[in-house]
Parts: sequence; structure tokens; C-alpha cells
Amino acid sequence: MVIITSYVLAVIMCVITMMCWGSWANTQKLVSGKSWPFQLFYWDYSIGVFVMAMIFALTMGSMGDASRPFFADMGQAAGGAIFSAFIGGVIFNLSNILLVIAIEIAGLAVAFPIGVGLALVIGVVANYIPDPVGNPFVLFLGVALVVLAIILSAIAYKKLQSNQTGKSSNVVKGVVVSLLAGILMGTFFRFVMASIGTSDYTKLIPGNLSPYSAIAIFSFGLMISSLLWNTINMYKPITGVPCTYKEYFTKGSPYIHFVGLLGGVIWCIGNSFSILASNAAGPSISYGLGQGATLIAAIWGVFIWKEFKNAPKGTGKILGMMFAGYVIGLILIIVSRYA
Repeated sequence: MVIITSYVLAVIMCVITMMCWGSWANTQKLVSGKSWPFQLFYWDYSIGVFVMAMIFALTMGSMGDASRPFFADMGQAAGGAIFSAFIGGVIFNLSNILLVIAIEIAGLAVAFPIGVGLALVIGVVANYIPDPVGNPFVLFLGVALVVLAIILSAIAYKKLQSNQTGKSSNVVKGVVVSLLAGILMGTFFRFVMASIGTSDYTKLIPGNLSPYSAIAIFSFGLMISSLLWNTINMYKPITGVPCTYKEYFTKGSPYIHFVGLLGGVIWCIGNSFSILASNAAGPSISYGLGQGATLIAAIWGVFIWKEFKNAPKGTGKILGMMFAGYVIGLILIIVSRYA
């Protein structure tokens, strides 16, 4: 299998992760609406994640002489390791569905900074404790700046909603759903890394999974658990109107299904690169840098989708400070490896 050993390459992969995780939700915004609820979009997204994970497993995960190839690795894997990666997918899937709901309620510029930003904080701490790679002072100073950016995002959103009548319930609902998504999303990565058992992929542990096998099992858990989480959301939605399985097959055009699949592929590329980069960067740095997706999503929301175009005077300064907090925080996370 292909193993990443260069820290520079690992950082580049983490930046790609950041771009992918911060951009995939644009596919949802392109097709979601009254005629195509995001619950139906999510089926194509889930399938796209699993298909891309298997492509990685059957190519990069089966090439070269380094460590165990995909099929050999799956053949020796213990049940506990498989379950850990699978449950990571189940947990992430619930968190991601909540994030998608939050996007519907509050928009990209708010749901991502709050939800994914909180996940960054929890995930960095959870992954640093068992594998303390990097200068803790510099690393957690970067995390603290991200927390500040999260708070500024919430303040900006509150100012935006203060200009709109009848939206007070959405303020509370959007923030609460984003927080729930962030708490769950901050824990999934640890389950995936636990299934591998080491961040040194040149020395895989017998009975545990390779990173490519872990990605495949995680993605399978994500896809299968949609039968529970997404079905509940279809018939008892937190926001929007209920929809049915029949609508998925009768209302969706080839273009709509393709865009949903593309969203899953984009997200899976980011997730795979984050896990593969952990070998050279360490799990806490890899995950933390990848979750800089919050910055990318905020840029999309503010500058492309114009979600703050009707915000009151002074909101732009708050957003500027939010962006600065994210940028400086992410730089500190990068340099903490050798600080």
C-alpha cells in the first residue's frame, strides 16, 4: 500500500482535506430545495463516500510492497478493529446529517464554523491525548483561536437574524443543531484511528486495520447507518417537509444524482487524505488542519452564496476577525509539529 512519510506532503494532503471538507456541501446547495429535499440528496452522498473509499482501497491500498495490501489486511483483521471503524462511520453519519440540517437552517457561513469548528476542538484534544505529536502550547493556542472564531461566527449570525423578522426560532435551532453535530463529529476520528492502532503505518499491528481498510469499513458504516438516521430524518424531519423513498426514484434526474454522488466523492477524498497524512503529521495535527474546512465553508457562504448580504452595519468587521482567527489558528496548528 502507499504510505505517506513526508511531513510537507502530509500538510499538502491536509490542505486538500480542508478544501474538500469545506466545499462538498456546495453540492447540497446546488440541488437541495422543495423539489429535492436534502434527505434524498444524502442517499447519493452516502453512496459516493463508499464508492470512493473502495477505489482508494483497491488502488493505493493494494499497490506496492509496503505493509499489508487491502484484501490481505481484511483477512487478518480482528472483530474489535472492524467494529471500531464501523462505529466511527455510524457516529460521523449522525453528526453529518445534523450538520446538513444545520446548513438548511442557518447556511454554510454559520453551520460549518460552529459545528465543524467545535469538532476541531474536540477532535484535536481526543487525538492528542493518546498520540501527543506536536508542541502542546502552540497546538492548543491555535485551537483557542479557532474557538474565538466560532464565537465570532455565532455573533455575526445573531446580528444577521436581528435584521429579519420571524427568525428568532431559527437562531436557536440553527446554533443548537450545529453544536450537536460538532460534539459528535469531534469523536468519530478517534474511533477510526483506534481501529488502526498506530500512526506509524510502516509498522501495522496484527489484527488491526490498515488505513485503507479502516477508511473502507468506516465508509460502509456511514452508508449502512443511513438506513436508520436518514430514514428517520425523511419521515420525521427536524426542518422541512417529510419525503419518501418513492420520491428518490421518481423525482431525481441523472444530474441531481450525479451531484449528490460527487458530494460524497469530494468528502471521502478529504477524509482519506486526512487519515493517510496522520502517518507523517500525527493524528491531532492532521485532523485539526483538515477541519480548517470551517474557513473554506465560511468563504463559500460569505463571498459566493452571499449569506450575509443583508447583515447590519458592523457585521463585516466581525466576519473579518473570524477569518483572521481561523487563518492564524490553522497556521499555529501546522507549525506546532516542529515548534
